[in-house]
Amino acid sequence: RHRHKEKWATTAPRIPATRLALHHFDTSYSLHLGALWPSVRAGLLCEQKYGALLNNFAAADHVPQELELLNATDFISEASQKVQEWQRLVAAGEVARGCQEGSETSPLLSASISSKIKCYTFPRGDITRFRPARPDALGLLDYYLMDAASLLPVLALSVQPGDFVLDLCAAPGGKTLALLQTGFCGHLAANDVSVSRTKRLYQILQSYVPREVRDTVSVTSYDGRDWDQVKGGTFNKVLVDVPCTTDRHSAMEEDNNIFHKRRTKERQMLPMLQLQLLMAGILAAKPGGGEVVYSTCSLSPLQNECVVERALDIAGAQFDISIHVEDLSHFRMLFQDTFSFLSDCRLGELVLPHLTANFGPMYFCKLRRM
Repeated sequence: RHRHKEKWATTAPRIPATRLALHHFDTSYSLHLGALWPSVRAGLLCEQKYGALLNNFAAADHVPQELELLNATDFISEASQKVQEWQRLVAAGEVARGCQEGSETSPLLSASISSKIKCYTFPRGDITRFRPARPDALGLLDYYLMDAASLLPVLALSVQPGDFVLDLCAAPGGKTLALLQTGFCGHLAANDVSVSRTKRLYQILQSYVPREVRDTVSVTSYDGRDWDQVKGGTFNKVLVDVPCTTDRHSAMEEDNNIFHKRRTKERQMLPMLQLQLLMAGILAAKPGGGEVVYSTCSLSPLQNECVVERALDIAGAQFDISIHVEDLSHFRMLFQDTFSFLSDCRLGELVLPHLTANFGPMYFCKLRRM
């Protein structure tokens, strides 16, 4: 007689998107990464480490010295020195030519980082923060703070003098800026479907790049999936840095989190979107040697290797395009002092967050259109 009905809230309690993301990661990445996952998880949940990408267009000759006094080093020139030392040993016959990283890979190594890109990082375990960027006399900022692992796809692209380059999903602009720092882009097409994010890209170009270099960049807001209808088969190099689950952001920030309940459908459709963008990138590359780098900031094989494998199938079956997957394993050897890599990625390379080197996640894979 005195039974009462529990009151039900009109809406279910809102579970934070960050908690939904972590639950999803715990379920899928513990399977994918096994014993590595607890350490990677700890890295994702701790403060991210940054690199300072030097702005070659600014009058900032004092900056390298200033950063070196703080014990930061340019991880890219360190890798170049490794290559030179390696080649010296090969030339002197101190390294057997037939060994696994023998003479065949040495030209590849030098090509992969013969770069004017300079990025300073603090050593492993050193969590010093960089000061904010400062303007030079002309108002150009001296460096750009970014996840240093984001430079690896740009280095993998290995832009050569006069290359026509497409950055298909360019905003907010860190990788676009890095592509310009090579000084090699004959023309750079920077595209992003989001008009508001393209504004951020314009701001970065204004803050870092002089007008005469900005004039070699065309910024557009097409849907990247339709790019081949705009300019198919014309680019020497194509960067396809796709929208993804942005694992670090999703684990840490409620704002603009793709794990919000209302974005479930969008999240589930990501691998399809990524595949369409990668296919557009492949079709935009020149036949007979155009190169494409596909990248994400996710640990998910469904957004990484699986998307690449599917694209290879479709390129062959539907377009009769033969694609060669480039071996990037030398990146692991060159940059192991700075980043923590997954040692057995099926295709491409994956930087794992790690407490002593808390960059990434960053997946990248290089394809050549034959």
